[in-house]
Amino acid sequence: MSLINTEVKPFKAQALKAGKFIEVTDANLKGKWSVVFFYPADFTFVCPTELEDLADNYAEFQKLGVEIYSVSTDTHFAHKAWHDTSDAVKKIQYTMVGDPTHQLSRNFDVLIEADGIADRGTFVIDPAGKIQIVEITAGGIGRDAKELLRKVKAAQYVASHPGEVCPAKWKEGEKTLAPSLDLVGKI
Repeated sequence: MSLINTEVKPFKAQALKAGKFIEVTDANLKGKWSVVFFYPADFTFVCPTELEDLADNYAEFQKLGVEIYSVSTDTHFAHKAWHDTSDAVKKIQYTMVGDPTHQLSRNFDVLIEADGIADRGTFVIDPAGKIQIVEITAGGIGRDAKELLRKVKAAQYVASHPGEVCPAKWKEGEKTLAPSLDLVGKI
């Protein structure tokens, strides 16, 4: 079953943010746009490149009013150790959520049960707490923060412009479409 337009399920987890341990709940994902970014594990190979890419683009997400939550099945303690030892991960200013109980990974349907780790899952959540974008990739395929930014901008545009949709490769400021009977068969 698709998670699109479903509300984020209740959860509570420990996280690392700005060098401090904090609690994060489903309530944190309401009232503004959020990205929940699952990755398999700390101290690995593709994961730090993705998290560094998000860190390098975090200010752009913040300008859009978007908060980032990276999540792995590691503990918040492991996140702290990784943050303190990796030059790539040291750049992170967004929240790094620990999911050792697998509650979040199960809620978002990305848990690889046999391995106890999460798939690479990206979820964009609107201010009402509803999932608007879902992307899941295989473990060896890294994601691109700039493409995620483009998708977030499209989701925000569509949310604030009822009756309009964003075509393929749409970028901010470009022409959108207004679906109607007149467009059928003309695109």
